[in-house]
Amino acid sequence: MGVLVAVWCAVFAAISIWFELTDKFATGPHAADADALSVVNWYVAVVKLVGVAAAVLALRPPPKHVGPRAVGMVLWAAFSTVTIYVAGSLAQAGAMLAGVAGDGDRLDASSIGYVIAFLLAAVGFLILAVSYSRRMGLGRRELILGVCAAPLVLGSILIVLPSLLRAAGLLSA
Repeated sequence: MGVLVAVWCAVFAAISIWFELTDKFATGPHAADADALSVVNWYVAVVKLVGVAAAVLALRPPPKHVGPRAVGMVLWAAFSTVTIYVAGSLAQAGAMLAGVAGDGDRLDASSIGYVIAFLLAAVGFLILAVSYSRRMGLGRRELILGVCAAPLVLGSILIVLPSLLRAAGLLSA
């Protein structure tokens, strides 16, 4: 399971890197914010690579410089972060379908596949976190700290980073 989750994270990180190598956001509707989107994209790529590392570390006892508690906490944080992201995506889709926000006609098979891919990643991280916690004899402390980290990770991506980029004049209002 750890290998599959690591590959999943690596593929999603590679997509972020591909966006940068191809200047994906340099043209089109988001061109004015291309520099800001690049910063966010690289930040998210690093978060995804942390997911790769966590999944790999879940496969064996951690190296001496990384304690099992830290690995356990990161696994729970990864599970929680992806789970909250999936819940938010489902809520957004529900609001779009209900006509409350956005255009429900924009939801298609690729949108559904995207959410399913993240749901599978959440399940994968859950399996890794539970298995690793049992093997290493970890308790609720790592679970609670990891779960509490999820809003911080998502908040840094969705609120803090855009606010900083807006304040620096790189992101339009």
